[in-house]
Amino acid sequence: MEYAVKTPPQHGTWPEFLDVWRATDGCEVFAQAWNFDHFYPLVGDTHGPCLESWTMLAALAQATSRIRLGSMVNGMHYRHPALTANMAATVDIISGGRLDLGMGAGWNEEESNAYGIELGTITERLDRFEEGIEVIVRLLSQEVTDFQGRYFTITDARCEPKALQRPHPPLLIGGSGRKRTLKVVARWAQLWDGGFGSASSWRASNDALIAHCEAIGRDHTEIRRTLHLAWEAGADPSELADQAAELGERGIDQVIFSMRGPYVAAEVEPLGAELLKRS
Repeated sequence: MEYAVKTPPQHGTWPEFLDVWRATDGCEVFAQAWNFDHFYPLVGDTHGPCLESWTMLAALAQATSRIRLGSMVNGMHYRHPALTANMAATVDIISGGRLDLGMGAGWNEEESNAYGIELGTITERLDRFEEGIEVIVRLLSQEVTDFQGRYFTITDARCEPKALQRPHPPLLIGGSGRKRTLKVVARWAQLWDGGFGSASSWRASNDALIAHCEAIGRDHTEIRRTLHLAWEAGADPSELADQAAELGERGIDQVIFSMRGPYVAAEVEPLGAELLKRS
């Protein structure tokens, strides 16, 4: 099992996030760090400060050398998928091939309405998401791509230079919708994130994913599972490590310790030491 740190870039300062990521990069028990892709904070004052995910990742790719990195997860409706593909290829190159590309259908009405970005109904979001995922994967893995759908049309399209990871950076899809989202996971993803779900809820979603994989003849073990644990400031590292061990016993491949703020780099090493004891 792997461990990761997540720093939602809300209600914090750039130096704080930078220090946490550097501390994570220097603690070998952690394999990865994540941020999130929102323009408004999700907790506390939703009109407070929130850094943008992709520009943050590009900077953090230069500030770290070992850990994998990514955004958990990018909302499809925020950017045209051709733009997302080019950004992903660039960050993968900058990081030396350490990007995991996290994608989701999008859900935040407040920030979408504020910025005039059309979110649409749930059905529209998922239809757009399916189209966008195919566009991104094809642009990252093919020399030339043509695609015509309801939401996206690209013609004789290229994405150069390609990412270092081939055929493309590993694709993580976040979400637990058992009819549509997990069907997309089964077809396209290398990683699936189940969020902060309960044990029973995760198990039912995992069963649904396995069924979707079987329906298309894919080995479900090719898809790595990730799950979040809330990491409150000042939390007991041994208790967090115990919770992570329980998730590992369920079959989780990566446990993501999601910081709640404030973002204190000095807390990374004690948690890493507790996790190392259980390795």
